[in-house]
Amino acid sequence: MKLIGIIGGLGPESTVDYYKSIIDSFRTEGSLAAPEMVIYSVDLEEVLALVSRQEWNSLIYLLVAKIKALHRAGADFAVISANTPHIVFDEVQAKSPLPLLSIVTATLDKTTELGLKNVGLLGTKFTMQRNFFSPQFSARGVSVVVPSAADQEYIHDRLMTEIERGIISDETRKGLLAVIERMITADNIDGVILGCTELPLILDKSDFGIPFLNTTAIHVESIVNYCRQG
Repeated sequence: MKLIGIIGGLGPESTVDYYKSIIDSFRTEGSLAAPEMVIYSVDLEEVLALVSRQEWNSLIYLLVAKIKALHRAGADFAVISANTPHIVFDEVQAKSPLPLLSIVTATLDKTTELGLKNVGLLGTKFTMQRNFFSPQFSARGVSVVVPSAADQEYIHDRLMTEIERGIISDETRKGLLAVIERMITADNIDGVILGCTELPLILDKSDFGIPFLNTTAIHVESIVNYCRQG
């Protein structure tokens, strides 16, 4: 079984979710078996500052340095447990000493498996504004649309001031669901990408009869499958 390397802390709440979900995926009745993991928890504020200033080379350097540390620790492959840093995934992958599993590719595979054609994307403002999901998705005939500018600001604010800090409120949940409802009406979306790994902590079920694509769970499934190979 392969040793898993995780760049975590982006943010801490979702890293805990990754860890528990991976463990739970291996647990069978009467067994305490679990895969080996190495987690490098990085400074979320530092990463977000680099993204905000669009210092892409510095972000690439930071992520590659952490992956090299995971490599030295014995990891056989690595993942970045967040959507936003995938802005530079291709560049990081090109410099990585380890195979990397992309959250975007895993989400695309699940989207096409479900037969979705026009999905909404929620996440940090960096993820929504860059919409780096779109090129891969378009290549498979899937459109990716983002909320209005005002709704993007609302989502980002709730992420940074509440959800990333472990604060889950019913008022914010209702606000996020209202954004999705507007996208269903205005954009005719047939699914929603929860494109921040903290969003599934507050949007844990669909209220509108369309799939909510939990990128944490989808990424974990790809990690578990890859870990079990060979």
